[in-house]
Amino acid sequence: MSRSHLDSLESRSIHLLREAYASFPRLCMLWSIGKDSTVMLWLTRKAFFGHVPFPLVHIDTSFKIPEMIAYRDRLAMEWRLQLIVGQNRAALDARRTFPDGALDRIACCRTLKTEALRATIDGSGLRRRLDLRSGQYVTDPDTAPYTGVIVGLRADEEGSRSKERYFSARSEGNQWDIAEQPPEFWNLLKTDFAPGTHVRIHPLLDWTERNIWEYIAREKIPTVSLYYDQGEGTRYRSLGCETCTLPIASTARNPEEIVVELTSGKLKNIAERSGRAQDKDDGGGLETLRRDGYM
Repeated sequence: MSRSHLDSLESRSIHLLREAYASFPRLCMLWSIGKDSTVMLWLTRKAFFGHVPFPLVHIDTSFKIPEMIAYRDRLAMEWRLQLIVGQNRAALDARRTFPDGALDRIACCRTLKTEALRATIDGSGLRRRLDLRSGQYVTDPDTAPYTGVIVGLRADEEGSRSKERYFSARSEGNQWDIAEQPPEFWNLLKTDFAPGTHVRIHPLLDWTERNIWEYIAREKIPTVSLYYDQGEGTRYRSLGCETCTLPIASTARNPEEIVVELTSGKLKNIAERSGRAQDKDDGGGLETLRRDGYM
């Protein structure tokens, strides 16, 4: 992929981020700790000259791979990020999860991700904020709803995400009506919505998996070590909960080698989320979950 194409993608994403910041006074960004949302975080720092002017929200299911959480906290401290962590503590305390044998994978995702996200966004759930002085998490006194949420999804990632817009409205209950999406013709973006509307912003919608890795290689963006082979002949292509995400056979040790796998190697025609068990349980995609507010 030419440098000019990456520059074009970068420029559009930065424009969308600045447009979102100008349009929504209560704005946050979801940070899954994965490569896409970390690229989005990098783009945000470029858009605002090294600063991230809104909170990052991470929904912690408590079943993430430990390296992911260590990476999250290390980068948040290094970059001085406003990091908010949300959880469905009631479900976790009651052991109402898939790993505990109480739910299937889809119900667990709905409980630990969708419900936790909804409560964190609307302020009804406990928000824990990283204290950059102590490195500890404290209760966030801010309980006002976020009305604009920046999300690092891509149209090529799976079927339901290809139906999104750059600015996509949700109902007050955080539900997604695909038929009611606003048109976005000739680069005209709809940023004015009725009061109470929850809007998701997608700056990476036009990017592909290959674009993401080429950009990571070009910009030298720090990413979780799980993406790379550590000498065992396996690595993770997509990150999530430890119980629902499987590594793939791969000897790629860096972003450049991953790009080779995606363009001419064995991953060329293999779906990115093929190692995510919940996608298979949802009929091969995520539309059921995403209509209810899943990321």
